[in-house]
Amino acid sequence: MEAAIYARVSTNNGQDPEMQLREIREYCRRRGWQLAGEYVDAGISGAKDSRPELNRLVADAHRRRFDAVVVWKFDRFARSVSHLLRALETFGSLGIEFVSLSEQLDTSTPTGKMVFTVLGAVAELERSLIAERVRAGLRNARAKGRRLGRPRKAVDASLVASLRAQGASWRAVGAKLGVAPATAYTVARRRLEIPPRVAVVSD
Repeated sequence: MEAAIYARVSTNNGQDPEMQLREIREYCRRRGWQLAGEYVDAGISGAKDSRPELNRLVADAHRRRFDAVVVWKFDRFARSVSHLLRALETFGSLGIEFVSLSEQLDTSTPTGKMVFTVLGAVAELERSLIAERVRAGLRNARAKGRRLGRPRKAVDASLVASLRAQGASWRAVGAKLGVAPATAYTVARRRLEIPPRVAVVSD
């Protein structure tokens, strides 16, 4: 079994990645796993979507350069539970195991697989509850007669025509009027069909 090590620290809090790496190396040694590579993000917040070494690890995972990923703690690896689950699903689809020492999660064991399944079920339940709250809020708003969606914007059709006559592109016309280029085009087209000087369309 070849394992990849991932560690992350922030330089502004005085942490040293070597502490994490030392414990992970010892764990791999006890299990007889060979080290395929070490990936360390130093001075990078765990909240960031993109981390150079984490991105490299994921790319190498797709190249099947190792059989397992070992981290010291969940929050050193993932920025959220949903991020962790997506990563574990990716690793699982590639046949790569995941181990977190502090939480004692090892997806290569029956217990680890069960914990992963429970985490996934909890995340799915949370997504369902959020979606239902959103739908309930929309139903309540409609029941009270509230308009939903973006506010309607008044666009001067004559001004659109004037800007186009001066050679302005649809993108430039939209930027000038604060609307999308497609909206400006729609207003210009409708000008031939709608008598009022100002046409009201959704941006």
